[in-house]
Amino acid sequence: MTSHVGERRSGTAVRSPARTGGGSGWLVFAGVLMIFGGLMTLFAGIAAIADDDVFVATRNYVFEFDLTGWGWIHLIMGVVITLAGAALFRGATWARVVGVALAGLAMLANFLWLPYAPFWAVVLIVINGFVIWALCTAPSPSER
Repeated sequence: MTSHVGERRSGTAVRSPARTGGGSGWLVFAGVLMIFGGLMTLFAGIAAIADDDVFVATRNYVFEFDLTGWGWIHLIMGVVITLAGAALFRGATWARVVGVALAGLAMLANFLWLPYAPFWAVVLIVINGFVIWALCTAPSPSER
């Protein structure tokens, strides 16, 4: 006997997880956040490369790095995160693993970016945390 959405047995509704489509929502959520976070990281990298005066570098911070170097790191990371987020929409399984790894690296990079753009660094850390959560809680393709 096949299970249908809304079928009643003994007065309780039975839902089939394969037909509700609930699992794909987390992947869409993660993909959108990855694309948004990747583009924000990319634009921060372009701003740091184009004009070092855009960001105010604090003195005597524990982590002192060259701003142009950080700009290139953010630019490359932003492109890769955006592409991995787009690959999630095509259902690429590798994009989930790469997405978790890249979001973790982006969280570290944005932590080190705190002295240059504290508000956006914190926003991107939170976004990448949600990306990791969404990618890890989404069901695997065999469960859908």
